[in-house]
Amino acid sequence: MEVTGEAGVPESGEIRTLKPCLLRRNYSREQHGVAASCLEDLRSKACDILAIDKSLTPVTLVLAEDGTIVDDDDYFLCLPSNTKFVALANNEKWAYNNSDGGTAWISQESFDVDETDSGAGLKWKNVARQLKEDLSSIILLSEEDLQMLVDAPCSDLAQELHQSCATVQRLQHTLQQVLDQREEVRQSKQLLQLYLQALEKEGSLLSKQEESKAAFGEEADAVDTGISRETSSDVALASHILTALREKPAPELSLSSQNLELVTKEDPKALAVALNWDIKKTETVQEACERELALRLQQMQSLHSLRSISSSKASRPGDLQNPKRARQDPT
Repeated sequence: MEVTGEAGVPESGEIRTLKPCLLRRNYSREQHGVAASCLEDLRSKACDILAIDKSLTPVTLVLAEDGTIVDDDDYFLCLPSNTKFVALANNEKWAYNNSDGGTAWISQESFDVDETDSGAGLKWKNVARQLKEDLSSIILLSEEDLQMLVDAPCSDLAQELHQSCATVQRLQHTLQQVLDQREEVRQSKQLLQLYLQALEKEGSLLSKQEESKAAFGEEADAVDTGISRETSSDVALASHILTALREKPAPELSLSSQNLELVTKEDPKALAVALNWDIKKTETVQEACERELALRLQQMQSLHSLRSISSSKASRPGDLQNPKRARQDPT
């Protein structure tokens, strides 16, 4: 789906990858297809195509499905092709557009509410389409999405991806390997935590640690009480994200990259109240989510760089020439 070409003013010898995107204004159903090499390029084209007055700049780009603000070029490159964006001018606020019955911009919450077989089938097909557009998006998928593709009937998934059953079986095997790797990382972290907990209980430091923990508990209770007075758990995270944070060991491995970004941007105090945790534990989980997100984005960037290098080598003139034909006859 991606094409290579020049956009903006590229440096000498640099190959820019154009990402196809869909743009619309807030409260509008009319969409425009554009190709952009970076966020700044997309903002510029949004102003021109959507006729946004220069006095209403700066323009903020958000994901049409849930209003996530996209302000990082690396994250933009990780998004699949034909991602839908809403351009917000000046102080506009994103609003979910449901005027078409919800078929054009399907929110994540609609998937959480709909637990029927048809809803589950629709969800894995949407994930399959995302995978079809960019195979490297495997890195960004949550464990739930990966498991859905592994459990999907091979024939149905092959039809959705327009691939043979043998190819899809290899793909499902690869997806299972990704799940196994995340589980191994989770178990390693759990073992490390158990080891550290065992060390804390040894030696003469036990009594001092218990006293410090008791003092910290009183301070945390006072902090939590203050927080509950100042905020009413005003957290915008979906229920399935909060459940994963509470119940999953190493929850950063279970969440998709989009959900990881939402967790890192959440106010620690409000999130602590929503999870009934102390501030220190909440900040630790947010830091783990931030590290996991950075790792996935780095992997995606590496894949895109390798793809650009491969495209550059494949397009060089003379690479396809037969070296035997280039050799002159000595006679």
